[in-house]
Amino acid sequence: MSRPVTGTYRLQLHAGFTFADAAEQVSYLADLGVSHLYLSPILQAVPGSMHGYDVVDHSRVNGELGGLDGFEALVERAHEHDLGVVVDVVPNHMAFKTPENHEVWQVLRDGRDAATADWFDIDWMAGGGRIGLPVLGKSTLEVLGDNEIRLDDLDSQPVLRYYDQVYPVALGTDTGDNVGEILQRQHYRLTSWRDKDDVLNYRRFFEVDDLIAIRVERPEVFDATHALLLDLHHRGLIDGFRIDHPDGLADPTAYLERLTAACAKGTPIWVEKILEGDERLPRAWACAGTTGYDALRAVQVALTDPDSAQVLDQTWAEAGGNPSFETTVEEAKRQVVDQSLAPEVDRLTRRARESLPDLDPERLREAVVELLVAGEVYRAYVRPDHRMTRTTRARITDAFTGAVAARPDLHTELEALVPLTVMADDEATDFGVRLQQTWGPVMAKGIEDTSFYRWHRLVALNEVGGDPTVVATASPERLHTWAGQQQDHWPGGMTTLSTHDTKRSEDVRARLLALAGDPANWEACSTAARNEACKADVDAPTAHLVWQTLAGVGDISDERLADYLRKALREAKVHTAWVDGDEAYEQRVIDFAVAAAQGGPVKAAIDAALAANSGVIRAAVLGAKLIQLTLPGVPDVYQGCEAVDLSLVDPDNRRPVDFVARRALLDAGPIARGARRAGIETTLDAEKVQVTTAALRLRRRAPEAFGADGSYEPVRSTSEHLLGFVRRHEPGLVAGVLGRGRRTTVAVLTTRAAGRLERSGGWADATVELELGTWEDLLDGRQHVIDGPRRCADLLASRPVALLERHV
Repeated sequence: MSRPVTGTYRLQLHAGFTFADAAEQVSYLADLGVSHLYLSPILQAVPGSMHGYDVVDHSRVNGELGGLDGFEALVERAHEHDLGVVVDVVPNHMAFKTPENHEVWQVLRDGRDAATADWFDIDWMAGGGRIGLPVLGKSTLEVLGDNEIRLDDLDSQPVLRYYDQVYPVALGTDTGDNVGEILQRQHYRLTSWRDKDDVLNYRRFFEVDDLIAIRVERPEVFDATHALLLDLHHRGLIDGFRIDHPDGLADPTAYLERLTAACAKGTPIWVEKILEGDERLPRAWACAGTTGYDALRAVQVALTDPDSAQVLDQTWAEAGGNPSFETTVEEAKRQVVDQSLAPEVDRLTRRARESLPDLDPERLREAVVELLVAGEVYRAYVRPDHRMTRTTRARITDAFTGAVAARPDLHTELEALVPLTVMADDEATDFGVRLQQTWGPVMAKGIEDTSFYRWHRLVALNEVGGDPTVVATASPERLHTWAGQQQDHWPGGMTTLSTHDTKRSEDVRARLLALAGDPANWEACSTAARNEACKADVDAPTAHLVWQTLAGVGDISDERLADYLRKALREAKVHTAWVDGDEAYEQRVIDFAVAAAQGGPVKAAIDAALAANSGVIRAAVLGAKLIQLTLPGVPDVYQGCEAVDLSLVDPDNRRPVDFVARRALLDAGPIARGARRAGIETTLDAEKVQVTTAALRLRRRAPEAFGADGSYEPVRSTSEHLLGFVRRHEPGLVAGVLGRGRRTTVAVLTTRAAGRLERSGGWADATVELELGTWEDLLDGRQHVIDGPRRCADLLASRPVALLERHV
């Protein structure tokens, strides 16, 4: 495919939505305006997988999706409509599923002598030469006593079966019928799941025991796990790659260099990289940019009303919430390190003890814990045999400074760990690499999957890569700064508002940001929820989450609501948990939420707030989408989010998409608000589809304005409620040659803090400055002749956003 990547559409593939199902939507997606399909992992995954990140075989395209034939048919259909294909790559881990995973099967059967032993990150010494598998429902003796493990055969080879789990038997060890003795002779050790912290000796994806880390840094493993995808790429069937969690790799920089070298020149590669605070993507990474969580954060900050800080702080305090997000994060990180990542901590401690035998083992372990908790980014990018950059050195210094401040009594141990952390010699490399690989899980599980489920001041900001504390300092300037850097350094990076990993869809967040700008109604909702929660014996901080969830998601079935809350409460790890949780507490919260959704004071307060802010919500939904689609970078539309999508965290955001309804909205075409066409009333759904397709089609028609040769310039206005920027491409002389492409100028105008704008009486005489000439609003076809400062009220008369193109 020669088409530039101007816009992608993310599709979640599984047995219920296959390549053939995706092919049926190609015509619609082409008409919508995207340039590429963006597919979740396509390789063979665990049977029944709903996401595809649990790969069991890198040599086959997933049979449940339609196999290689189905994929080729989808690509052929896409090419017929001038669309390319981007696929998700999972280089970090495979599913620990036997016998489906042949590489794991060989290791379990043959141990360290297996041909695939070097595929996996296993600490053989810690297991006494065996792999610890904490998979039994009770102790090994109890399981054997109850005859729950039995000797059987599979394909004429002896195996051990434990319910639906199957394990190989090493050659020559199946003598006799004493299952207990046979187990003792295997290269693996089956134990109770409660023994995990003591026996698990392979690196995992985060704390998921069913996903075993692979050593893709080894050339033979890279080649074997990427051969099929690269073959499809060189056959012209795959145009780009999205890399899942690169921070989990031993050396992300080297991996990206190897992948880039194996691809055709100019192939776009995006990395799922979470950037914290002012962190920037390493310039040394051979990629097009991130998958867009940094863009999501910038958009949200630009649309957050700083005046809402007071009521948000007040209502959270009245709910008894912890006022400090930083304290919440530290507590959560410590809990995660202690309860979920103990095997990783133990392995780091073992490596440290090997290099520092004279130090007390327990104090050394405590120092490792402090270092993990003190990390403020997913990775500091220390590389074996490479000099540290200034940024890397600062990150390491900050981590050690924070660790010493928290535990000054461990100064000696922490100081001794410095050479290991920076990989000062070969002996230190293993510790340094594994520390880098563990920092990410501590950040993700401590912040995204714990703190974000505890700290509910404004849950719209509790998003992957986001900062829940940014309210009082929110402003468009942060967006403009980010966009300028993106244009200068990563013009091909993705922008997004929703993904399969976001905690809430873009429109749930937009509704809540809109309500946060209405202090009276926000306080009314919070008070009603707090009062009703007291009657239901539900804690007030959780009630603060419940009412925001109901206000954000709108109409929701009891089942969806219960599933979400059960997950949220267990992730919070405060009153209940995934293991040994308090089901009675969970049910009280669910009953309270279901009752609140059906009627009573909480529902009445929420309904009043939504009704009072319908226009503000409209501005937030359309504004966020238009900004995302026109910022520097490649916009990605998550499945269904071209229209209003009110979804919560997965699996809720993987529900089937009603493409028939979206096709009808697209076919209805541009219409004025309140009008009717083809029997469809103009709703916010229709307007969002209109905004989406107008922006995507513009980018496809005039890619030069949005590419690396274009520019990003904030517009000037006399109103703080206007957020606007210009995307421009002006061919000029480059090395004495006239630049390619036509001259294109596009202006994007959106309304921010719309609640305050409405309460102040509207735009009044506020103006905006644009280049002189005739501009067309691509959302409604109106022509605007600009001969000086123009009134905002004129440009935004029919809707709170405008997409203007200057005619030359």
